[in-house]
Amino acid sequence: MSATTFMNPDSDAPAITPGLDFTPSTNWPEWFQETQRAAWDEFLATPAPLRKDVLWRYANVGSLALDDFRLAPEVQSEGRLINQSQIFTDVAARFVFGNNRLLHSETPALPAGVLVKPLAQAATENEALFRDYFMSQPVELGSHKYAALHRAFVEGGMLIHVPANIEVALPIEIFHWVEGEGASVFPHTLILCGENSKVTVIDAFKSADGKRALACGVNDLHLAPGAKLHYIALQDWSRESLAFHINSTLVDRDASSTALTLNFGGKFVRGESLSRMIGRGAGSIMLSLNPVEGEREIDQRTLQIHTSPGATSNLLYHNALDDKARTIFSGLIKVEPGAHETDAYQKVRNLLLSDDAEADSMPGLEILADNVKCSHGATSGEISDEELFYMQARGITPHFGRRLIVAGFFHALLEHIEDKIVRARLGELVDERLGVAMSEA
Repeated sequence: MSATTFMNPDSDAPAITPGLDFTPSTNWPEWFQETQRAAWDEFLATPAPLRKDVLWRYANVGSLALDDFRLAPEVQSEGRLINQSQIFTDVAARFVFGNNRLLHSETPALPAGVLVKPLAQAATENEALFRDYFMSQPVELGSHKYAALHRAFVEGGMLIHVPANIEVALPIEIFHWVEGEGASVFPHTLILCGENSKVTVIDAFKSADGKRALACGVNDLHLAPGAKLHYIALQDWSRESLAFHINSTLVDRDASSTALTLNFGGKFVRGESLSRMIGRGAGSIMLSLNPVEGEREIDQRTLQIHTSPGATSNLLYHNALDDKARTIFSGLIKVEPGAHETDAYQKVRNLLLSDDAEADSMPGLEILADNVKCSHGATSGEISDEELFYMQARGITPHFGRRLIVAGFFHALLEHIEDKIVRARLGELVDERLGVAMSEA
């Protein structure tokens, strides 16, 4: 199928002219190629978001034009990308993708029985498992058009299945690199945690050359009863890139999910995260850490759905905005009938470093059950003169003092990561991003 132009009648919305020419990938089995054809038709038929749409309120929909993006070619710097793909020294497994293609895999400390496979291979060899869980949850937060685009072009990604009663002691790292002006990547991570299993997975999304790219990614997280998952998404696309990241988390009885997103890059980033608690004692912690500067925009929409009694969810987002940066947050805690004894919280904190920065926060509650504890809130503030004076009195310049205060603001959020080694390493990455690493002090 060739590209087709659709003019949107809303003046705020761009003309949708996909620069991507669709052809089903032969890497996938025939049954999934049919799914991809249907997804492409759905993408073309679905209108582009409008600024007046409730789920896109405040968003700069003019940033969503796709006409100058193309399918990514093979990377030209494979060796360099593999060498630069490391966050932790000791890992259970590491996988490196470049422009949707698997470049490297290693499993030095992966327990026996844990299944790790590229998605297309899993769709052939583990078809029933793949069919049951791949994008099985509806997209409810506005980006169904881009979810269809992802399904049509998905290529680079992993299936991770940790069977019941198995603990993966070391992290699993997955790197997704994009290289080339206008290149498009479609990363996908599908994690299935069996009963009473435990695993930490780090998804790293990186630009190889700093050029403008399109990323349209999805992660599906499924936790069986008693499972424990730490999922960390480190987004560091180029500062000119357009990115969509869509998450779905399903948490069963007495299982616990902690998901942290660090948005270090991107020009316009749309993040959607849905956590559904479907069993008594289920728990979800949703964290996001966002240093935003220049004219970058981070748009995040969340939904915490409680369908069973006695479950918990806790959302904490920290944004630090400088220059003309913008953040948008819209989140809803929904307690369905019968989900009594729900304990759910939602908190967004905005640290404004510039008079021109803008933070729009819209937390919300929908409670249809009794005997619940739910609260939500958003705060915005500036660095006080007293804090800066305290720094200067100890010989720290105002410029470096501001960065130290922002680092402390983010480190407070990282305290929710219980693994001390993981928490310390993430703290180092935050300090490097802010320019307050020990070597720079």
